[in-house]
Amino acid sequence: MKKRILFILHYPPPVHGAAMVGQYIRESDIINETFDAKYVNLSLSISVEEIGKNGFQKWSRYFKILWTSLRAIYNFKPNLVYLTLTSSGLGFYKDATIAVLAKLMGKKVVYHFHNKGVSKKNSPIKHFVNKIVFKNAKVILLSDYLYYDIEKYVTPNNVSYCPNGIPQIKNLEKREVRNNNKVELLFLSNLIESKGVFVLLDACKILVDKSIRFNCTFVGGEGDINAVEFNEKRSVLNLQNHVQYVGKKYGKEKEEIYFNSDIFVLPTYYDNECFPLVLLEAMQFSLPVVTTTEGGIREIVDDSSTGCIVSPLNAEELAIKLEELIVNPVKRIAMGEKGRMRYKENFTLKQFELQLKEIFIKML
Repeated sequence: MKKRILFILHYPPPVHGAAMVGQYIRESDIINETFDAKYVNLSLSISVEEIGKNGFQKWSRYFKILWTSLRAIYNFKPNLVYLTLTSSGLGFYKDATIAVLAKLMGKKVVYHFHNKGVSKKNSPIKHFVNKIVFKNAKVILLSDYLYYDIEKYVTPNNVSYCPNGIPQIKNLEKREVRNNNKVELLFLSNLIESKGVFVLLDACKILVDKSIRFNCTFVGGEGDINAVEFNEKRSVLNLQNHVQYVGKKYGKEKEEIYFNSDIFVLPTYYDNECFPLVLLEAMQFSLPVVTTTEGGIREIVDDSSTGCIVSPLNAEELAIKLEELIVNPVKRIAMGEKGRMRYKENFTLKQFELQLKEIFIKML
C-alpha cells in the first residue's frame, strides 16, 4: 500500500516561485505514482498586490484553509504532512497553527522552505513558538547556503536539501553571437523594489553616461512599484530610449523575449529571496546571469563562470559587470553556454522530483 502524504502548499494564483514549485509537485507523475497524495492550497493571496497585506477576505480564506487541512488530516490519515511553512511575520503564526495541530494529532511533519527569516529578530513569543514548531520536525531546504536561518532550532541530521528544478523546453538551440546593434538586457520579475528594479535603472543610467550601447526590457506584473512610478523614474534618469516596461508575458511570448535577449539581470535584495526560478529559466536559454548574493543564489550561479554575482544595492558594481559582458560577446556567449549545461546537469524538473521522492521515502 502506498504511503499517504498530505501536501499543504501554495499553487497559483498568484504566480511566484513557491507557487510554481507547488504546482510542479501537485502535477508530478513521479510523486503521485509513488505516494497516495492529497493537496490543500495554502495560498491566501489571489494577486501579487495582495501579498503581505491583510483583510477580511484573507482571514476568511485562512479559516477555510485551516478547516480543510484539519479535516484532511483526520479523514485522509496521512503518514506525513508536508507544509510550505512561512518563516516569519503573521504568515508564520497562521501556518504554525496548522503545523502544531497536525503534530498534536500525532502526525509526522516536514517543512519545505521557499523563504527565509526563521531566526530574524525573534521576539520571546516567536522564539517559544519556533521551539514548538521545529521540535522533532524534518526540514527541506533549497540550498545549504540557507541552513544558517534554521540552525538555532534544527539539527543538521533533520535537514534535507533539494534544489528547485523547472521543466525543460524541447529543441532549444545553442546560442550564437547575434548581429544586433544593441545588446539586450532582460529583467523578468514582478515590479517589486527589493527585486532591484531601481538599482538596475540606476546602473542603466551609469551605462548611458558612459555611452554604452544597450537596451533593457523589464517584464513582469506590477508590485509595490506600478507602471506609472516606473516610467516616472525612467524619465527622471532620461532612459526613455534605453529602457521599457512591457508588463506580464507568458508562454511563447516569454520564450521569445528570452530568445531575443543577451544578458539576464536580477539585482535582488529581497528579504525572502531563496532560489529564484527565473534564474534557472535564463540559464536554460543560455543567458549569462548577473545577480546578487541573496539566499541560495550562489547554489545556482557559478560566479565568473555562468554569470556574475554582485553585492546587493550596488548600482556601480552592477554597471561594471554589465559593461564587461556588453562589450565582450564571446565572454557572454561562453558564460551562457556553461549556464545551460549547469541547468541540465542540476536543475531540471525531473531531477527535482526524483530528489524529493527519495527524501520522502527516507522520512516515511
